[in-house]
Amino acid sequence: MLVTKDDLSEQLYQALSKNEPLDFKNADTSTLSLEHAYEVQHAFNAKKKETVKGYKISLTSKQTQDMFNSDSPLYGQVVASSVLHDGAELALATLNEPLLELELEFTALEDLSPEDNEEQLLAKTDVAPGIEVPDSRFKDWFPNLPLELVISDSAVCGRLVVGKPAAKKPTVDELAHVHADVRLNGKPLTSGEASEVLGNPLHALKWLVARLAQEGKKVSKGTTVSTGTFCLPKKLEKGTYVATFTHQLGDVTLHVN
Repeated sequence: MLVTKDDLSEQLYQALSKNEPLDFKNADTSTLSLEHAYEVQHAFNAKKKETVKGYKISLTSKQTQDMFNSDSPLYGQVVASSVLHDGAELALATLNEPLLELELEFTALEDLSPEDNEEQLLAKTDVAPGIEVPDSRFKDWFPNLPLELVISDSAVCGRLVVGKPAAKKPTVDELAHVHADVRLNGKPLTSGEASEVLGNPLHALKWLVARLAQEGKKVSKGTTVSTGTFCLPKKLEKGTYVATFTHQLGDVTLHVN
């Protein structure tokens, strides 16, 4: 099956609408460049007829880049209905093959500029603990989905769970040393360090702001950015997840039923 940018956005939208995942195993993506893949992503999200409320950044560690044969991060758009908040409930039946990751969430208090350094980006954002639920419109997608299809599928965006903003933000240097762990029904599941995210999650945010500027776009006031996972993803199962972040960032909870 030859995959082209002209029909892929509609296929993705139908797969999402019907909750019927696509099969990529025989897909030929030779005509789909990475830039074409972003065009597909934008068309796919436009079909949802929702506001783009945020962005998620993926492939922010060498380990995850190696998995998908990439030498740089990538981004996906997140529409409003995919952004959840602390204590949210999520039905497993509404998803395909979801995973769970630990991330920091930055919400812009004003428009962000590619000229901003990390200190300025931190000053212009709220920081909150987060759980990301990656999911795809393709079956058997992790970790074998071709990079072009990952991008087309909005960087396999499922849901973002955004906790309460930190009352006292860590410094730029402290953010690199944030540790997070998550428990499932009270039992330890996994943990990770913020340094896995390009050395510091603010580096990922700066990358996104610069990348969007190349397209004539920006991270505008009110936009939330999930900056990349602290740990390798775990399969999402039913139960209650509580992720705890150090440096007074607090907890975020997700109930999966």
